[in-house]
Amino acid sequence: MTATAKQPTPTSEVEAPAHAQGLGDESSIWFQLSPLLKGKRDNPMHLLMEMAERYGPVIPINLANQRIVLLSEPEHFKYVLVNKADSYIKYFDGLKPIFGKSMITNDGALWQKIRMPQQPAFHPDMFAEYIPYFLAAIRTKMDIWSDIAKSGESVEMVEQTWTLAADMICKALFDRDMPFNPHFVFKCVKTYTDVMNHKEIRLKKQAGELFEVSEEDPAKAMEAWASVPPLVMAANPREERERTLLKMIEAAVADPNMPEFDQQQAVDEIKQYLWAGTETTALTLAWALYETARNPEAAERIRKEGEAVYGDREPTAADYSALAYTRAIIQETMRLYPPVWGLIRVATEHDEIAGKAIRPGDRVVIFSYGAHHNPRFWEAPEEFRPERWMAGAAKKQVKYSYLPFGGGKRSCIGGAMSQVENTLALSLLLRRFRPEYVGSDPAGINATVTLTPKGGLHFKIRELS
Repeated sequence: MTATAKQPTPTSEVEAPAHAQGLGDESSIWFQLSPLLKGKRDNPMHLLMEMAERYGPVIPINLANQRIVLLSEPEHFKYVLVNKADSYIKYFDGLKPIFGKSMITNDGALWQKIRMPQQPAFHPDMFAEYIPYFLAAIRTKMDIWSDIAKSGESVEMVEQTWTLAADMICKALFDRDMPFNPHFVFKCVKTYTDVMNHKEIRLKKQAGELFEVSEEDPAKAMEAWASVPPLVMAANPREERERTLLKMIEAAVADPNMPEFDQQQAVDEIKQYLWAGTETTALTLAWALYETARNPEAAERIRKEGEAVYGDREPTAADYSALAYTRAIIQETMRLYPPVWGLIRVATEHDEIAGKAIRPGDRVVIFSYGAHHNPRFWEAPEEFRPERWMAGAAKKQVKYSYLPFGGGKRSCIGGAMSQVENTLALSLLLRRFRPEYVGSDPAGINATVTLTPKGGLHFKIRELS
């Protein structure tokens, strides 16, 4: 970016900087879908669900110069994600400014080679090592909440859970205390992922306008975001642990047999964990706190389960397995509010799904939210029922009707770890606090790249005696 762009004056106008050039691009599926998703004020997902009910499980949609195919049946999800995974590659548009060349923006053999040295960090055997660091971050958040409770101020819960998730990732995976202001970085993430910001830039570009680069612009947010991974890598280690994700990434950089894994690759891999891993964890925990605030009997059951399982000591890996009801709360939250409401793939060849032609270049939307809320797969799908995940009830599920972390070989590398983080955080936070939801009821949904609460989730924090 130019010096002028870095230090704008109230009257200065500059051309859109490099990061902004790709925002709201005409071919972006998010730009194309945004007008369609505005059709329902409180929950735009309902419009897509109504379309699926009216027009069937495979719906080709022509939007401007792009063809989108909406899938809503689990059998078709499996077909795209598993049976013909090589014919439907990941959709990368809009991701590279965020994640660079990290594995989230790669496919095929290169993706596999980049993922391989990082995979051991997410083996379930590692979670026991991570739990003390998750707990340290949760304790820090509880101290903050204690002060907030005394002040009586209200807080936006996604920001609270995002900063907690970032702290857990830094401590557990990178052996670092957060070397950045997480509230500032959260605002940068939020600025960029709001597709309406992309659309505003796009409309100005179409009109040939020049526009000022302010602190609120996605481009400026991305500049701040790019500075975060180098800060993490340069920070002093907490304990000089040898078995961390950061050490595995550094070893891959030093491996002469992996020329693809250079220093920039290391920076970009850290980006994906501090953004994608943090946001999906944070959204699930925030929505879980929203639902337990609306269902106080569920919150009380979580408290009693914590008392019975680990009492006055801190929970361990063995205790996580015993927190069955709290885990069920997290699973049910991800069913109702899947952080990634739709998985996007791009067809690479001619194909046919349920008699509908698929053409090369078609954007195929795996509408997981629709399957999560379909009464054919779930009894009373709009109701918050954690019990559906208890005592073997989950075995009755239709395969691929529940995809909070995707499916097939490209499923989320950190999905299992995220559930550990959220189960422990929810149990400990609710044992000490009673978060009181003070926002609009029900909360609205904003469908951008992720499923976020419209206007945030506003809470008062009450400390239990």
